[in-house]
Amino acid sequence: MATSKANGPAAAAGKSEFRNQKLKQENLDESELLTVPDGWKEPAFSKEDNPRGLLEESSFATLFPKYREAYLKECWPLVQKALNEHHVNATLDLIEGSMTVCTTKKTFDPYIIIRARDLIKLLARSVSFEQAVRILQDDIACDIIKIGSLVRNKERFVKRRQRLIGPKGSTLKVRKVVLDTMKNIHPIYNIKTLMIKRELAKDSELRSQSWERFLPQFKHKNVNKRKEPKKKTVKKEYTPFPPPQPESQIDKELASGEYFLKASQKKRQKMEAIKAKQAEALSKRQEERNKAFIPPKEKPVLKPKEASTETKIDVAAIKEKVKKAKNKKLGALTAEEVKLKMEVDEKKKKKKK
Repeated sequence: MATSKANGPAAAAGKSEFRNQKLKQENLDESELLTVPDGWKEPAFSKEDNPRGLLEESSFATLFPKYREAYLKECWPLVQKALNEHHVNATLDLIEGSMTVCTTKKTFDPYIIIRARDLIKLLARSVSFEQAVRILQDDIACDIIKIGSLVRNKERFVKRRQRLIGPKGSTLKVRKVVLDTMKNIHPIYNIKTLMIKRELAKDSELRSQSWERFLPQFKHKNVNKRKEPKKKTVKKEYTPFPPPQPESQIDKELASGEYFLKASQKKRQKMEAIKAKQAEALSKRQEERNKAFIPPKEKPVLKPKEASTETKIDVAAIKEKVKKAKNKKLGALTAEEVKLKMEVDEKKKKKKK
């Protein structure tokens, strides 16, 4: 009982302190809790943080393709030098085609083995040493995305993968962008969204607000049209009975009577059938050769048609017309026209009198 009385005031004081801290936290602005001060960096993990080192040894191994063997042999001394600074051993096995990294007694950073594992994975996947060694830094991470199984059609896969590859073989470094690109969403849409988010993050007033009203909403306009097959298969009517069993070779021989013949007779029949085929082929060849000697059909000669009596030309009448034309002067009147003119002139004279 005495102990409980003594602890009573202390417990009450502790509760009051906890309430005061809670009130202080509520009075703080939420923007101050979410924002990181400018110029702040996370302190590096040093040996003073873990002076006794690790309890057990950890190791990772990965295989590499044959074409990477020459490059890895050249840059392996640099890989060992970079890992030795963090007290990590690295071995290259050219016979098995594998790379192994393991911790030592001097290793103090427990996460460095994970970074060393990522380093050998990047080297195995055709990443240069200059880029892969940056994974050992605290502020850099990597993500390996397997895109081989995302698209079935090989041509579409190559086209969409080409959208991800930038200048000098550099690729986009955001996982969502890569996965959306393989789903036929162009990376320019996601890149535009990231640029807007970067600009919004600079504004202190908008940091604690929702950014959905500023972000563009892109709709997928492509409609998947299912291609109809060229050959449409018509389903047959369902019947509970199975189809009739095809005749075997023995059944055919029994029906034709060949089954009961001797081997010599069968052989003779086969030879006769072969000779008949040969004779037929020979006759066809002979016909084709004889076609060259067959003269072409000549066109029938057309006899000249006799001139009909109706279409005969009257030579005497033509001669008379020519004589009249010679006697007649150009512009002169005929005899009948002259008589008519004289009569008209006489009538005019009589009227004047």
